[in-house]
Amino acid sequence: MTAAAVSSEIRTPPRVVLPHLSRAQRESLAALAPCVLRGAPPGTEPASEFVARCDARLELLPAHRRAQLGLALDVLGGRTSVLLAIGKATRFASLAENDQARCFDRWLNSALAPLRSASHSVRRLLLAVHYARPEVTEAIGYAGPMHLRSPRVSWEGPMVGISRADEPVARGEISLPTIIAPAPLPRGVIPAVAMRADLHRTADVVVIGTGAGGAVTAARLAEAGFSVVVLESGAYRTRADFDEREAELTEQLYADGALRTTDDASVALVQGNTVGGSTTVNWMIMLRTPDFVLDQWASESGVYGMTPREMSAVFERVEREVHASAVPEDAHSANNRILLDGARSLGWKVSTAQINATNCVRCGFCGVGCRHDAKQSTLVTFVPRALTAGATLHADTHVDRIEVRERDTGAGTPPLKRVHATVRDPYSGRPARALTIDAPIVVVAGGAIGTPALLQRSGLGGGGVGQWLRLHPTTAVWGRYDHEIVTSTGIPLTTMCDEHLRWRGTDFGFWIETPPMHPSFTAAAMPGFGRSHRELMSSFNQLGVLIGLTRDGAERSRSSGRVRVNRRGETSIEYALTREDQRRVRASLSATAQLHFAAGAREVGTMHSTPIVVRAAADVARLEEGSVGPNRIGLFSAHVNGTCRMGTDPSTSGATPEGERHGVRGLYISDGSLLPTALGVNPQETIMAVATVLAERMAMRHAGVTRN
Repeated sequence: MTAAAVSSEIRTPPRVVLPHLSRAQRESLAALAPCVLRGAPPGTEPASEFVARCDARLELLPAHRRAQLGLALDVLGGRTSVLLAIGKATRFASLAENDQARCFDRWLNSALAPLRSASHSVRRLLLAVHYARPEVTEAIGYAGPMHLRSPRVSWEGPMVGISRADEPVARGEISLPTIIAPAPLPRGVIPAVAMRADLHRTADVVVIGTGAGGAVTAARLAEAGFSVVVLESGAYRTRADFDEREAELTEQLYADGALRTTDDASVALVQGNTVGGSTTVNWMIMLRTPDFVLDQWASESGVYGMTPREMSAVFERVEREVHASAVPEDAHSANNRILLDGARSLGWKVSTAQINATNCVRCGFCGVGCRHDAKQSTLVTFVPRALTAGATLHADTHVDRIEVRERDTGAGTPPLKRVHATVRDPYSGRPARALTIDAPIVVVAGGAIGTPALLQRSGLGGGGVGQWLRLHPTTAVWGRYDHEIVTSTGIPLTTMCDEHLRWRGTDFGFWIETPPMHPSFTAAAMPGFGRSHRELMSSFNQLGVLIGLTRDGAERSRSSGRVRVNRRGETSIEYALTREDQRRVRASLSATAQLHFAAGAREVGTMHSTPIVVRAAADVARLEEGSVGPNRIGLFSAHVNGTCRMGTDPSTSGATPEGERHGVRGLYISDGSLLPTALGVNPQETIMAVATVLAERMAMRHAGVTRN
């Protein structure tokens, strides 16, 4: 099979999806759907096909997560849950329309945490699937893929004028092709379809993961002369695959098909699962680690060689390598202008961001891969560099465990390790071939969920592994405007307000940014159901949305979250806001609302189960009155960090300040799990910079010892 044929074969494989829900569970879903979607633009398929699409949406969830959602449907479909909510011992399907609405609302706001979790999980699934339909998105005025139309607003598409070398945005007349032909796979990429038999091989280094940490590490070590094999659980996709179809690409490019949450479903976890990891799907902002955070790492965790002065040159180098530069003043979208103009009006600190882009056409689809190869993710920077230097990449490859094969003598080459992996069939997602690699050096960069889970499955957990999960818990405040904002268009994130980053004189506060909002994600995130939800979605293009991100961990001695693998091999993700974190999340609500009103919003609302809505700046304090407990308010995180943090104490950290797993020589960690604390800024640049420092230390430490 030629490289071109392999490339074509793996582009859009027709997945074989089998039903996951029982007949009774599908019946429950069919009964709940009309209540949740009441008043929403209608889809065109029969109800049975809609339920089948919901069932298929669960394909990418781990089996135990699918079982949890099935249990939620069993609970909501039974008589007991209805009796607890409205005092009627009957099934939900038998209730009158008004009683159904009253019952579902009681579930969403129930004092019983399992009922809140179950109802919110089902609500999000139904809304995400419904608003993935083209006829539904058209009804709310969604602009859709930009490459299939002319720019609709002034803040999307190439800009007028002559391009400058230091600008990330394209200027002048640029043709946007409607069809991009697949390119042959680069040398060194081995797709799953090319694996005709089990494979056992050797290398100097195995790197597990291709995100901001893994890809940087792989490139640095390959360029230093080490033989490197890179393993990635996600698929290898390129610009030809990124066709700006929000719903389909979200399923393909995110962990658990974008349905990953904490165990209680209270925090949605947004992580990439593709070559390039989250750098392929993030919003491009590049922010340096605050000096006070680096100082905290040194004083509290024993991290050395990463002072603000020492890291300055590293940040500069990384920024050059990913072409980070400031967004010009005339390139901001309307949603970013809300933040920029509102903060300036209030006299708050606000800045124009640097983004890692070249010739960006402001299409607005950064969250589902860059069709134009403008985003300088690791997919188009460090992964190609690693391949050019001789590295090999296996995509669609799940690492099952790491086995330490030799006793550590403490001298010379680190003990040999065997990485056991399974290559997945891209057509079904099921195991196909076994891949085994022997290497003295293994670098785990699977993210703050995947890394501790792999270590625990390998019997290499304990101590601080899996503890100290930090999420930068994030919630949104929407504002309704009298003019178009169209948050699905333009560069998603070009501004940042850090006025409250050191809230009330502490090192722990919050900052405010802008997200892109496309229909499927927006519908699942927006609060409410039925007619109240419909009313919000009908204003899709007039809604501005700002997000408040909290630097969690103010109670420094407490681990507010953890990742652990149970005896059945299932990964559990637990997280709860501490009291101090709750105070900051609440404060972010009123501050964000002030920005909306300063920018001209006529009303502002929260993501509480029953939104708190105010229509005057004088009333924003009311937004802090609502609960921020589990499933009381919509929370998400795209910054999943901690769980294997650097430190000198093995009982409270997962790795040494060198990034090496305590007690296992030659086993390193290089991803967001390594960060000793939450950052207070988006982590992409920090992870790349830390990976650079640690990779170069590895290369020096093992030079001349492990070469094949």
